[in-house]
Amino acid sequence: MPRFIADLPAWVTSLTLITAAVLLALLVHRLAFAVARRASARTQTKLDDMAIRRLYRPGRWLLVAIALSFLQPALDLGPGGTRAWMQAAGLLVPGLIGWILVALLGLLFDWVLVRADVSVADNLRARRRRTRASILYRVTVFCILVITFCLMLMSIPSVRSIGVTLIASAGLAALAVGAAAQPALKNLIAGIQMAFSEPIRLDDVVIVEGEWGRIEDIRLTYVVIRIWDDRRLVVPVSQFLEKPFQNWTRETSQLLGSVFWYLDPAADIPRLRAKLEELVRANPRWDGRFCNLQVTDTKPEAIEVRGLMTAKDASTAFDLRCDIREGLLAYIRSEMPEALVRTRGLLDFTPRPEAGSPSPSARS
Repeated sequence: MPRFIADLPAWVTSLTLITAAVLLALLVHRLAFAVARRASARTQTKLDDMAIRRLYRPGRWLLVAIALSFLQPALDLGPGGTRAWMQAAGLLVPGLIGWILVALLGLLFDWVLVRADVSVADNLRARRRRTRASILYRVTVFCILVITFCLMLMSIPSVRSIGVTLIASAGLAALAVGAAAQPALKNLIAGIQMAFSEPIRLDDVVIVEGEWGRIEDIRLTYVVIRIWDDRRLVVPVSQFLEKPFQNWTRETSQLLGSVFWYLDPAADIPRLRAKLEELVRANPRWDGRFCNLQVTDTKPEAIEVRGLMTAKDASTAFDLRCDIREGLLAYIRSEMPEALVRTRGLLDFTPRPEAGSPSPSARS
């Protein structure tokens, strides 16, 4: 070792070595990921690109931690410095391990999202995988963070000693915390249960609280529903397990839509049925499964006529119903005006005696 380095104070030498080790680790990290990016650009799969994106930041500090761990025996830290080093390691190592685990879990979650393509026509299985992966990912990340935080606290001797003294009152504290956090724990457990029972999935069409919308996001304790007019309805997870709701895409997205008309009782129903079939068959939104027209009710002034037609999903069924409603009304207006509701009255033409003139019986 050069003499001028040997004459430096021990803390200056240690600081210099630590700085050099950190810079070397950062340089190795930069070069390694540059090579990895160049290699991933030559492949067709997306897994390597997602791995680089997820592991770039935690990988940097992992290399720094490895470099410092190899350097530590060569440092002259003294008793106080060694204790401080071990204390810092007890805090940073669990945090770094937790960060790496979250990154690997995020990589697995990204891969599931890539494999579960919801842009296809029949995306029921893909939506099921995405929903289950999303819920389990958030639950697992939450558990990793809690465990990491506990390990970091247990590395502090004063916290460990305080924890030992508080064991006697831990039961009462757990009861108090459990009572205060009952709604949150209830929704958390409901979210885990939802991941396996699957009453709803991402992109499901539901009616909740009288609102029609699609499941946009499923969190640990709440669900975000995008309503048809772009509003967001936030609903606790437990509500989907405790209260009834409508799920229009539980097994399939195909739907049977209905349209109602109120027409005159003298309307020619077979003629209207033939026109309905013509309009439905000519509409590209119809999926070809079923269409029909029936008289479903009679009222004193009109009859209720219902048309049924099928479509591939709820939004297409809504547009198809609007098209058929408009088309049949235009046909009735132009070709069958007699089918429009009319108010009938009976006119009595029996002559009545004028006021002040004697009746025929009186004249006789």
